[in-house]
Amino acid sequence: MQRRQSSETLKKPPQVHHKNQTDLSAWRKGRRTDPEKSAQSRQSPSDKKNDSEQDSLEEALSYFEQVQDRVSLKKNSALQKHLTTVESIALQRGLPPEGFDVLLKVALSGKLADTVNTRLLKSLVPASVIPETSVVSAVSWLCVSKCSGSTQLLFLRWLITMFDFIDHKEELHALYGFFFSFLQDEKMCPYVCHLLYLLTRKENVKPFRIRRLLDLQGKMGMQSYLQALLSLYKLFCPELVTITLPGKMKTYFKNSEGPWKAAINTVRQRNQASSPVFQTLLLGTAQPQSRKRKWNSQLILPASSSNRNNLEEHRDLYSKDQSFPVEQLQTFSQLLQNIHHLEFPSQMGSVLMNPLLLHYVNCIKDEAVDLRLYYWMGQTLQEECTWCVADSSPYEEEFKNFLETVYKTECFLQEGFSSCEEFLYKSLPLWDGVCCRSQVLRLVSWIPLSSLSEMKSHLCDPLSQLFFTSSLYFKCSVIESLKELLQNWLNWHVFHLDSESDSQAHSSNTTLSELVNVVAELIRYVGWISTVALCLETNHTFLLYFILDFYETVCDIYLRYNLPLLILPPPGVFYPALLSMDSVNLNQLCYIMYRYRTNLVAAKENELSKKQILRFKFSSQTYQEYNQYTIAMVGCLWTSNAFQKDTHPQGLCMDDELLKKTAVKEFKTSFNIVCHPAMMGYALLFLQQAWPDDTPFNFSLIKGKRWNWYLEYLYSQGLKGLKVFIESSISRVSHSKAKNEQV
Repeated sequence: MQRRQSSETLKKPPQVHHKNQTDLSAWRKGRRTDPEKSAQSRQSPSDKKNDSEQDSLEEALSYFEQVQDRVSLKKNSALQKHLTTVESIALQRGLPPEGFDVLLKVALSGKLADTVNTRLLKSLVPASVIPETSVVSAVSWLCVSKCSGSTQLLFLRWLITMFDFIDHKEELHALYGFFFSFLQDEKMCPYVCHLLYLLTRKENVKPFRIRRLLDLQGKMGMQSYLQALLSLYKLFCPELVTITLPGKMKTYFKNSEGPWKAAINTVRQRNQASSPVFQTLLLGTAQPQSRKRKWNSQLILPASSSNRNNLEEHRDLYSKDQSFPVEQLQTFSQLLQNIHHLEFPSQMGSVLMNPLLLHYVNCIKDEAVDLRLYYWMGQTLQEECTWCVADSSPYEEEFKNFLETVYKTECFLQEGFSSCEEFLYKSLPLWDGVCCRSQVLRLVSWIPLSSLSEMKSHLCDPLSQLFFTSSLYFKCSVIESLKELLQNWLNWHVFHLDSESDSQAHSSNTTLSELVNVVAELIRYVGWISTVALCLETNHTFLLYFILDFYETVCDIYLRYNLPLLILPPPGVFYPALLSMDSVNLNQLCYIMYRYRTNLVAAKENELSKKQILRFKFSSQTYQEYNQYTIAMVGCLWTSNAFQKDTHPQGLCMDDELLKKTAVKEFKTSFNIVCHPAMMGYALLFLQQAWPDDTPFNFSLIKGKRWNWYLEYLYSQGLKGLKVFIESSISRVSHSKAKNEQV
């Protein structure tokens, strides 16, 4: 990017364009004006407006470039006019790359009053990229101390906010020591630490810098920004930083993007609506740059041949430990060849958008990367949460997209972020259950394993309040999310169990015990809210389906996930499913009870086997509760004596006198596989096919051999759950009428 050298150049139409040169005329919206045809061409009102703004900006930049002496804002109408022009265009459309050299120079040279400098710095919003040469030139003005301290602070905040917009950063990295020297200024220290945090590489960690940071910490106390930099130094060189640092913090640095946030959003939305031709002109590449907020930044190497050539020239000058810039990473083979030499981006938001970098994060446990990602994501979630921050409604859709990206990243890594967990624990009590509902509940499904107290107070309690007062569909979404959370925890257990050696088995007993307790607490919590929800929604079939889907995972925990835990559904879930009007739910319940039986039988056999490595005994209460449920199901579906034989305290057992008052003639057979409300439709179709001429249909005809035919008909209709339950349980108790079903 070459900036214009004089005001005359600005006013002359470009005759010849160098391939690497970008002039102000390229800033026009997808359009260049041919001087020979401009008088003949017909322009639309919008084109005329664009040309007028273009001319005004060129005139303003020419004015600021020629400023020599100190100028007062109040007594100079020209300064007021040109300053207003820059502000208006910058905050609406963004500034072209060549405008930054002029404006940064005049803002930091001390030629204008602090009020003007502040307004200029707050107007420095890029339309595309910021040339690194302009930034380095601006930094050099800090050496001469001609601008005030407040202007220097604002410049540092601007530099931190616009860090991702700078086209190259090699020369900025070379200024690391210069920035480090500003740590002695207490006011600038927090922002300098933030900038150094973004710039730090392993080669920047030196003993004298560590000593300097420790001296500052002794002088200022345990400041979060100093701890952040020391933590990063310790990750790069643990042998040099021997002190103990506090654990992870939710916020290391203050938010620096306040003055530019709204303008960045406006420019981003405007540029996204522009034509691809305009985006190509802005970037000098065929790929449009989507980044106008931190989390959408993509690592696109600018179309500058000099940068690539420099990288190739310097590659041979370094040792074999030469770091590999991620901007050069294009293929999976490159990742494999350079996986131990990757130089990660300073802003970690770009990692979420790069599958190759996610492969690196997944394969290499780099604590420096984890720390940066933890800080960046925690800071972003806290600052951008639309229900925790005032006046954030315009950004709801963008925040929703960000949460979606975070969720997809967690799915890719098969692991939840601790910063997301902290965000959810902090924000769920303030959440209305509507804003970003799908995204928030998806993030809930990836909460890492927590202690019982944390999960109850930070997750269960706020979620329960929303759950009981929200719609049926919200309840179903919560149950689905908690099912996925349970599956993710169980998959985590299986993965770590497979990776453990025999020598580590004993040391993992404590972790296993904690896992069992946390999983059991989650299952009991879902059982409780499910019972209440079924009462509130009058046993709605749709809700019951999601609840039984959850217990389809629970019933197989012992065999499928090798976790010594089995918890049966509470009576408030079991009996509504048993008496459900829907055959899908009844069939699913039968399958669940079949899997419970299979797991309990396997557990009993393992208890008697001396070869079993993991010894764990289920309580007799678990077997007893299963037997009670099985007797109730057999009594309903098969032997028609559930009202007499159900022994569960909350079961179906009722006196005959009470049943007679219902005025149902055949109340004993009301819930067998023929007359059950969920099965009656199948019985009618069976009778219609078997005896099409007999009307009205008589259900009492289904007995003896016809009963067996009816069973085969039900199996042929896809009721596999009913089939496996009958074959595994009913046949064992048919001769004794289900008096004492034992596993």
